[in-house]
Amino acid sequence: MTPSVIVLIVLGLSIAGYFVGRQTALKVARRDGEKLHSLPGYHGQSVALFVAVPALFLMGAWLFLQPALIESSISGKIPQSAVPEGGAQSLVMFDVRRIADGLTQIIAKGDVSENDLTDMRADVTDVRARLAEVGVALGSDVSPVVFQTAKEYRAVDLTASFIRNIAVLVVALGSGVWAWSRIQPKLRARNISETFIKALLMGSSLVAILTTVGIVGSLLFESISFFKMYPAAKFFLSTTWNPQFRGGSDLGFLPLLWGTLYVSFVALALAVPLGLMIAIYLAEYAGSRLRSFAKPAIEVLAGIPTIVYGLFALITVGPFLRDWIAQPLGLGSSSSSVMTAGLVMGIMLIPFISSLSDDIINSVPQAMRDGSYGLGATKSETIKQVILPAALPGIVGAFLLAASRAIGETMIVVMGAGAAARLDLNPFEAMTTITVKIVSQLTGDTEFASPETLVAFALGLTLFVFTLCLNILALYIVRKYREQYE
Repeated sequence: MTPSVIVLIVLGLSIAGYFVGRQTALKVARRDGEKLHSLPGYHGQSVALFVAVPALFLMGAWLFLQPALIESSISGKIPQSAVPEGGAQSLVMFDVRRIADGLTQIIAKGDVSENDLTDMRADVTDVRARLAEVGVALGSDVSPVVFQTAKEYRAVDLTASFIRNIAVLVVALGSGVWAWSRIQPKLRARNISETFIKALLMGSSLVAILTTVGIVGSLLFESISFFKMYPAAKFFLSTTWNPQFRGGSDLGFLPLLWGTLYVSFVALALAVPLGLMIAIYLAEYAGSRLRSFAKPAIEVLAGIPTIVYGLFALITVGPFLRDWIAQPLGLGSSSSSVMTAGLVMGIMLIPFISSLSDDIINSVPQAMRDGSYGLGATKSETIKQVILPAALPGIVGAFLLAASRAIGETMIVVMGAGAAARLDLNPFEAMTTITVKIVSQLTGDTEFASPETLVAFALGLTLFVFTLCLNILALYIVRKYREQYE
């Protein structure tokens, strides 16, 4: 049985445990003639929680550890002769896992039985074609050694999965029966239930923190592997980006950083003034009817997929800038350029800035406006000298958050700015960004053992640190200056 089926069975047992625990609490109270400390529903909840929580925790831990343990036990059986020249054993294990999964799918289709699989040999059967039929594409023929290892991997995995299913069901039933046997009038079932809920809420609050730690850890470890193969000084200071998967690559970071900052600057140069002016108009000048229509209409821009913006840049904005500005002025002949991607990205960022700035301007106390009007200031003077200074920390924070969004954008840059890594001041020339190169380095048949692939993790870590610093700066500005106007 698959893990999802086992989870459904455990949840069904948990629901049954709730009703059994509830009825048992009522029967025990009537039998002993005592008043229950907790309501019958709490007794049912305690039984249900003892059925589900330990079993699901065991299931999650087993699913996490099982692949690593099986791989460590199987990888030692792969002879060095089966490892391609210049490759790594991890790549062979990757093929082993894929072949094992493909064999399971072939058997599920009914094309091959378990007995046939035992006798199947890679050197006499078109294994590669059969695997392709179930969506497992391999770059080369399957060697007999790898195929035999895949069959052993699958056999061990099936055995471990069977033991896991039995263990999970035994834990669910055992802990449920134990919780059911403890039901008595004096049992503080409400405290047990609330303790479980509190632990659940605490665990939920840790998800974001643990996710961040996992992201940083995965990037950090792979980046360390990259810098062991490629000099850090050459990565951060070189002005040449020329990856060659045959070796001898130049992986300079500066052209990608320049393209990222250049495109982001063009986008913010458009989005910041327009977004701020929209926010001022909606907050201070627009009537309630116009505001109720205009603000949602502007925020629709934030819900458009970035691939649609990319198509808009590729089909409309790029050719327009090339035919009407770049070529007549002799600045370029390509529809893919920094200006194309920057303008379209700026349109995408307008609702981020306008919506946040509008909320911040509206949060300025009305008493400050009334005081300004009472001193004889006009509406425009009040906005310029009172409202904007009071809302400035929040507005700056909105600008920095929008900058983080611009730096991390990929699809618009891919379709609008091109893929050329260069240091150039001409905004009508094609350039690229860090995110685009991360995608390109990890696309296709990649090996996670070469600097040309691992450089994507170094780029990702650098980009993460850069955007994190921007977010920290935004939070610092907002918290430092907001207290002056409270």
